[in-house]
Amino acid sequence: MSKFIPFADESATLAIGKLNVENRLDRVSLFGDLDLTLDQRGLEQAKALQSLLNQVVAALESRTLPEVLAAAPVVKVSNPF
Repeated sequence: MSKFIPFADESATLAIGKLNVENRLDRVSLFGDLDLTLDQRGLEQAKALQSLLNQVVAALESRTLPEVLAAAPVVKVSNPF
C-alpha cells in the first residue's frame, strides 16, 4: 500500500479496485464499488482494505476526539452568472 497516512493532508488518494479513498484533515472519504471476489485478487484487495481501515482506526484511537465533528459553516456566494 502507498504512503497514505489518514488525516495527514488534503490531497492523498488511494484506489482499491473501484473503491476510491480521499484523505482530508478531518475525515477519510470512501466512495465507489469494491467486489471482493473468491480468488487471489479478492484476497489482495481485502487485505489492502483491512490495512487501510486498521490505519484509520489507529489514527482515531491515538487522538482525543469530540463526540461529533462540528459541521463546516456554509458560506453563501453570489451567483457568477
